[in-house]
Amino acid sequence: MLKVSNPPNPWDSVHAEWLGEPPDAKLEIFEERARSILAENESPDVGFRWSINPYRGCFHACAYCQSGETPILMADGRTKPLAEVRAGDELYGTERVGGYRRYVRSRVLAHWSRIERAFRVTLEDGTELVASADHRFLTNRGWKHVGASAQAPRPHLTLDNHLLGTGRFSAQPEPNDEYKRGYLCGVVRGDGLLASYVYDGRRRLTDRQHHFPLAMADAEALERTRRYLGDFGISTSPFFFQAAAGERRALGAIRTHARGNVFEIGALVAWPQAPTLDWSKGFLAGIFDAEGSYSGGILRICSTDPAIVSEITRALCRLSFDFALEERSRNLPLFVVRVRRGLREHLRFFHATDPVISRKRSIEGQAIKNDSRLRVVAIEPLAIARRLFDVTTSTGDFIANGVVSHNCYARPSHQYLGFGAGTDFERKIVVKVNAPELLREALSRRSWKGEVIIFSGNTDCYQPLEAVYGLTRRCLEVCAEFRNPVAIITKGALVRRDAALLAEMARHGPASAAISIAFARDDVSRTLEPGTSPPSQRFETLRILSDAGIRTGIGVAPIIPGLNDGDIGELLRRGRDAGARSAFMTLLRLSGEVLPVFRERLAAAFPDRAPKVWNAIREARGGKLNETAFGDRMHGLGPRWEAVERLFEAQCRRLGLNADDAETERPSGFRRPSAQGALFE
Repeated sequence: MLKVSNPPNPWDSVHAEWLGEPPDAKLEIFEERARSILAENESPDVGFRWSINPYRGCFHACAYCQSGETPILMADGRTKPLAEVRAGDELYGTERVGGYRRYVRSRVLAHWSRIERAFRVTLEDGTELVASADHRFLTNRGWKHVGASAQAPRPHLTLDNHLLGTGRFSAQPEPNDEYKRGYLCGVVRGDGLLASYVYDGRRRLTDRQHHFPLAMADAEALERTRRYLGDFGISTSPFFFQAAAGERRALGAIRTHARGNVFEIGALVAWPQAPTLDWSKGFLAGIFDAEGSYSGGILRICSTDPAIVSEITRALCRLSFDFALEERSRNLPLFVVRVRRGLREHLRFFHATDPVISRKRSIEGQAIKNDSRLRVVAIEPLAIARRLFDVTTSTGDFIANGVVSHNCYARPSHQYLGFGAGTDFERKIVVKVNAPELLREALSRRSWKGEVIIFSGNTDCYQPLEAVYGLTRRCLEVCAEFRNPVAIITKGALVRRDAALLAEMARHGPASAAISIAFARDDVSRTLEPGTSPPSQRFETLRILSDAGIRTGIGVAPIIPGLNDGDIGELLRRGRDAGARSAFMTLLRLSGEVLPVFRERLAAAFPDRAPKVWNAIREARGGKLNETAFGDRMHGLGPRWEAVERLFEAQCRRLGLNADDAETERPSGFRRPSAQGALFE
């Protein structure tokens, strides 16, 4: 990509109109000679196969990275270095519920890295965070960048700011032999049985039988126990112990009856005279998997065996945990050991000891309370640039070394080019200057069958910069020459410039244009779509295209429950009056790169309505804010979405929209032009 030293201003063109004062046109333009131009789509959510995108980024209109060693809190309660996190992983993010921000599961949508100048942020409890100046952390006064910006004022960290979270994570234990011995001692003494029986035999006077069964409801603990026993040369066999009944869960089990194995297990789980620290960590993990529980923010381990309780308390003391010991009277005395001081210490227990049962490590729904010593005490620039990493998540944030960290919500496709956060997607535009030539090459191949090409599948082909470069126009001229079917989806009124060309194409084969209009009022549209043509101008564009003989449609997209679903009737009526013959709608998609942008704009524009909108979105998404599964992303579910669909379909029937499929049934007029062929037309 080559940066244009004197980027053009699209508002200097007579083709790009703006009602009122045009937006600031400070652009960075990069010209690229792309290697291909036709994109093939395999998603079932959209009704086309081929699309063309002459531009990357869109003028119509996250923070950067952290050190790769930064431990990230994953959904199984463990940590993973940020550099090793991958798209599709589940981790913890946060979401505001009621008066508190709470931990919720979040999915990683994208992961990338770049070389960037780094800063070290040190907190009062010793937590260290290495991140770029553009990265944001959640403080008691909202989101703040690590450093200030020379381009524009922005909230940034200063000394004595307080970050939100639990503080630095403990290192996970090394699974060495001592740790494994400790784990086996805890899990076997807690849930297992070691016994030898002598009874009258059938073939000799007495028989001796040896038994080791271990039955548990969680396969994770059974598998770890079996693997650790195998590391010491002891083989066991799995078997089904008990079926589920009522509220009781099914139990799996492992066992061995070999005399040598049973004796070896007994030796492994014997109490050590001088337990090492690794043994104590393993023991706490094993006894927690066997007899521990974690619910309602309470971490406890129960036992009726005084020897086990004594070892639990000794191990907790060695690791400096604050705990309470309670005795409850039953048929046998029951001892309950409870780890105190809340989530910070509970996470330290999980990370320092590493129990394996993931359901017992869940912190989902717990509130973030600012009771940790997370005051910023130092912000230091590092001497050299470093490779830093970041992710995009479905909640827009993640937990990095115990503090709430904002993920980069610059559009992932733009990040792959090495661009940064914030407005890069809207201000750093890549122009594929050879798009028309590439399209001509693609349509000239014998393998091309003249299928419909959509303008555009990713960014808007009629964004204001098209007024200067004219790449969409030239690509349409190529399609006209080949008589290749086209369909346009745009928010830009600039498409009216090409009305005559599209009308000529429509005389030889399928050529249509759909204008996306989500809001009935110009002022509402401007708040959430600040760089697009206002709705009034888009309806006027629909009329111009329709009068030119082009089949047009209106896209009520996106539907934002609680905000614009009440506009459906008016939008469809105005679209029909402007000549639209078809209509479609899609539900708002809040993927990781879009959610924070939408959240901020909604809160700024509609502070009173925002909570109702979020509730309505969750209602239409089955309790979620977004759906990533192919086939389900563009529509909702539940009574509210069904009501929206019924309203949309009823209005379309009343107005005569989608009444015929004549355009889709028209045969393609595709042909490959040649100098000789032109003589016989």
